[in-house]
Amino acid sequence: MVDLALPSLALLAMTARLAVFFGNRSRMSLKLYELVGTDASRPFSPFCWRTRMALAHKGLSAETIPWCFTEKSAIAPHGSEKVPVLLDGDRAVVDSWTIANYLEDKYPDRPSLFGGEGGRAVGRMLNWWGDGVIGGMFPLIIADIPLNLKPEDAAYFRKSREARFGKKLEEIMAGRDKAVDGFRKSLDPLRLTLRTQAFLGGATANYADYIVFGAFQWARVVSPFKLLMEDDPVHAWRERLLDAFDGLARKSPGYHG
Repeated sequence: MVDLALPSLALLAMTARLAVFFGNRSRMSLKLYELVGTDASRPFSPFCWRTRMALAHKGLSAETIPWCFTEKSAIAPHGSEKVPVLLDGDRAVVDSWTIANYLEDKYPDRPSLFGGEGGRAVGRMLNWWGDGVIGGMFPLIIADIPLNLKPEDAAYFRKSREARFGKKLEEIMAGRDKAVDGFRKSLDPLRLTLRTQAFLGGATANYADYIVFGAFQWARVVSPFKLLMEDDPVHAWRERLLDAFDGLARKSPGYHG
């Protein structure tokens, strides 16, 4: 069944490319603040990756503005302390879910992120569930993250996260070789779905997929730790999304693939 769905993914990518070619020039005003570390070409926020994939799905391009943890003053004028922040001309749109809805409503002639209002409603639920996936991953990779950051950002990250958890980052991550089994088990709703269809969106990916995929792309970029077994349907799904949109996510430097 999965093989039969692969041409649909190629068709979606082709549709998105055509939208870029034929679309109006207003897209050129789009700018996206994205979280980076020492390498500006390696954005790693799971929420920014939701937005990156949504833009590609819509056939839109945006100028990337690299942003670091300690640069809150750069986005404060746009009414936010966190990224992603999307600038569309003079308008700032904050939060990945808000951005997805903005893109869907602003560009209705481009490929739909939700496939209708029912898909948007289900996406809202998955947006919260996807945050839980991020939360499940976090203790497994937390001490790897500062290794990708500038000294001042690494110090900020360590201080703020150790205060949140009440222990050293290395202590939080110490038991990950066993704890990862519980994380993998928590993915059963995703795994069971992907045994009968190629994507959460069905035959082709939609924003539901990008919500969850953002977490795996985040982990891929910041940590060498292996979260998934290679025979897992979730791993195969992740690989398909890494290749989507001419390998947009795979081309971003990471530890796996």
